[in-house]
Amino acid sequence: MREFFTVDQRRLSFLDFGGPGLPVLAFHGHYNEASVFAPLAEALAPRWRVIALDQRGHGESDRAQSYHRADYVADIAAFHHHLGLGPVAVLGHSLGGVNAYQYAARHAGRVTALVVEDVGAVVDADWSLAARLPRRARSRQELVAAIGPTAPYLECSFRRFDDGWGFSFDIAHTVLSHKALTGDHWSDWESVTCPTLLVRGTDSVVLAQDHAREMVARRAGQAQLVELPAGHVVQRDAPDEFAAAVDTFLSQPPAA
Repeated sequence: MREFFTVDQRRLSFLDFGGPGLPVLAFHGHYNEASVFAPLAEALAPRWRVIALDQRGHGESDRAQSYHRADYVADIAAFHHHLGLGPVAVLGHSLGGVNAYQYAARHAGRVTALVVEDVGAVVDADWSLAARLPRRARSRQELVAAIGPTAPYLECSFRRFDDGWGFSFDIAHTVLSHKALTGDHWSDWESVTCPTLLVRGTDSVVLAQDHAREMVARRAGQAQLVELPAGHVVQRDAPDEFAAAVDTFLSQPPAA
């Protein structure tokens, strides 16, 4: 079910996939939106209830004036508060993964467990894809053809407008968000205190194996690494394996 709430006169949208399970807040990456988590939500039900935010500038949420790190984290805090939930598990992919671990670091008492999908503690964001995307296409088929092999990873964000087909994100805003994501975030990663699962695609061009292992080493005893046969979007390339890894991790009893 899609719902909305307002933060600083901006409307934010989210999808509550429902069910009786324990809540998991989910945060997508660039070029995506909350609906990208539909297959994962189905796979995790009924044990887990996925609630996914259309982050600022994405999906049905309003565009924003800035896309800095603190902005995204503040949106998550407002989202969590709006839901009226106590401490919960959070999960994020790429952009959403950094947002998730920064939220966990800065609001430690609000997060019980953290899942980070294929993003590092040091990010050198690549917005070359944004520069290649067409602003509009005459048809969905033309949009798919213009994007090429990457199209299946963006399809949840396809939209039909009066002047043709495009995306549910603004391309120029996406570049701004990429630039703001770039940086050294080790201090936040190392400040997370809850149990953490880092999932890496073995063919990822975003998260190198050595960096992923260093991330886990710096959180000795608190973080674990799972590598799955996938690229950067692990949940799409290896959906069953990803869902199983997340379910197994979230189902672990708390450490004594």
